[in-house]
Amino acid sequence: MKPAALDAADIRILCALQLHGQLSKSKLAELVGLSPTPCWARYARLKKAGLIRGYHADIALAKIVDASKVVVTVSLKSHRKTDFDRFEAYVRNLHEVIDCVATGGGMDYVMTVVTTSLAAFQSLMDAMLSEELGIDRYMTYIVTREVKSVQPNLARLLADSGK
Repeated sequence: MKPAALDAADIRILCALQLHGQLSKSKLAELVGLSPTPCWARYARLKKAGLIRGYHADIALAKIVDASKVVVTVSLKSHRKTDFDRFEAYVRNLHEVIDCVATGGGMDYVMTVVTTSLAAFQSLMDAMLSEELGIDRYMTYIVTREVKSVQPNLARLLADSGK
């Protein structure tokens, strides 16, 4: 995919939104050093181009509910497009799977799963296995503590890429 053509003001807008979430017109303009109307027009253009997918709050889950987080690597038996499509469609409908990436190399997928207990996690995996999704093997890694979980530093990535 061809990267979007962004100037310094666009990048400042995206970085401010990434750091602070949804902002008022005046606050966004203040943070990026533009007047409100042109800033908001740029924001609207970036949003329309699909560069802003949404907003979320970073919730301290452990302070609200006792939950188990498990990282799971999955390898499929067969590597036809239909096999990947079936597995991915199933996973997209599981609210317990909060992240799933397709990988090259030893495993086909790495998923992050959050459930109310390890027993609930095992029930989820049992259900996945009974659905005949073509899972050859899976490995589980129980998260004991979260060391770092952040969004990528957009300004740094762009600077390092020479843009």
